[in-house]
Amino acid sequence: MSGKEKPVVLVTGASSGIGKDFALRLLREGYRVYGAARRVERMADIESAGGVALEMDVTDDAAMTTAIDRIIRDEGRIDVLVNNAGYGQMGALEDVPMDVARRQMEVNLIGVARLTQLVLPHMRAQKSGRIVNISTIGGKFAGPLGGWYYASKHALEGYSDTLRMEVRQFGIDVVVIEPGGIETEWGPIAFGSAEQYSGQGAYGPLVKVMMNSPILKRTMPPPQVITDLLLKALKSKRPRARYHGGYMAGPILFLKWLLPDQMMDWVLMKTMQ
Repeated sequence: MSGKEKPVVLVTGASSGIGKDFALRLLREGYRVYGAARRVERMADIESAGGVALEMDVTDDAAMTTAIDRIIRDEGRIDVLVNNAGYGQMGALEDVPMDVARRQMEVNLIGVARLTQLVLPHMRAQKSGRIVNISTIGGKFAGPLGGWYYASKHALEGYSDTLRMEVRQFGIDVVVIEPGGIETEWGPIAFGSAEQYSGQGAYGPLVKVMMNSPILKRTMPPPQVITDLLLKALKSKRPRARYHGGYMAGPILFLKWLLPDQMMDWVLMKTMQ
């Protein structure tokens, strides 16, 4: 991450929330930033700040290949990949259609894996690089009505562990960042899908409890909290394998480590009430 040339960074999911904050902060810190998302029009501020906006859907192999080819053509290298694109699919496991479940895994896991495949040959050739996968504290535990989301993030955590061991020999670091509660668009979209698939059926009462949870009415920390962790990971000579931050991240991860599974289930259900 040192040298006279500006480090080249690709941030996916850069059109809103944490991803946008990543891109704008990295630009201020002197990085050469490519922001990627489906909604290019929502990245005008990134371009105004000196970045490059790329149209990319992480389920579209051709779009991902074109984006990496352009970065290498224009910059000759890629130093950092921030796999941030993703969303939360909510709804009871009995209710969520399997094609919807597959898309959750495709975006949150397979898209990450494919984009990483496209980047790795260039990082190996330059004998350096850093891959940052944005997970969640839900990659370490699971709650009700988010089974496919939690499954995708648990899988991402395991994928990242294997990747970290495989690519270390090439001078490439792999870091996982696990946000807790953060002020983004994630919540309304995710909980809206819970209402859509499970709001009227057998799990309707559980959905109602979740939608009325006091936690959803709390003011969450800004995305800057997670961006600070990203910068810490990028500036460290030897980054940690994992960083966490945001609302209740530390306490929940501690309780998950401390408590038996059934006790943890009880705690999670109580926090919804």
